[in-house]
Amino acid sequence: MLSKRIIPCLDVRNGKLTKGIKFKGNVDIGDPVETARKYYEDGADEIVFYDITASHEARGIFLDVVEKVASQIFIPFSVGGGINTVDDMRDVLLAGAEKVSVNSGAVKNPDIISEGAARFGAQCVVLGMDVKRVEVSEDIPSGFEVVIHGGRKYMGMDAIEWAKTGEALGAGEICLNSIDADGVKNGYDLELTRLVSESVTIPVIASGGAGSPQHMVDAVTEGRATAALIASIVHYGEYTIPEIKKYMKDAGVQIRSVW
Repeated sequence: MLSKRIIPCLDVRNGKLTKGIKFKGNVDIGDPVETARKYYEDGADEIVFYDITASHEARGIFLDVVEKVASQIFIPFSVGGGINTVDDMRDVLLAGAEKVSVNSGAVKNPDIISEGAARFGAQCVVLGMDVKRVEVSEDIPSGFEVVIHGGRKYMGMDAIEWAKTGEALGAGEICLNSIDADGVKNGYDLELTRLVSESVTIPVIASGGAGSPQHMVDAVTEGRATAALIASIVHYGEYTIPEIKKYMKDAGVQIRSVW
């Protein structure tokens, strides 16, 4: 059995670590490079970075931050936000990231997934999905819709079908974020997580809603995810990564204690 991963998520805006609720009301809370170093030292399995306004502002990603982080941590990390071409992917990988997360850019141009996988390997390509609960309809039979540009633009695409398409195009992993649960700390959207996890064969990272270590246990058991993304509960010092890992281990979840 593969170990379940605990992955801190660092949202970056204007070079600062930031956090919001349901993609709104973001406040700056620290330095992303220093925070990444701390989580690496605390035993994080991976780290995810998102430039949360790059797509909306139609600009390139924060390569200077990526380079600084790569010099400070020695675990895998992925980077997303404002990546629209294979050359953008290449720039991020050359700056030191192991994986590239494509979200809005992939919705607008799905070929970036297959082109990126062909050029760099599927293991480098993460399909980021921001998803909102909506009324069930002919276009959205699951009741979960894909939203892009940092939660600003609804796409009329069913999230489950988009996950299947992303895998077929060559994505090696999915990072699945529930906009409804984001920052609320009431737990992950387990229905959404399970539906996507059971519809694809690639790893699925549950994201949005972690408020306690039990929520992470639920994500990787009931939700069938292979990893859990965390943010607020570690950013604000409510729990440490070692505390979370001990809780999960005591609950019977196989986790990686040390690198």
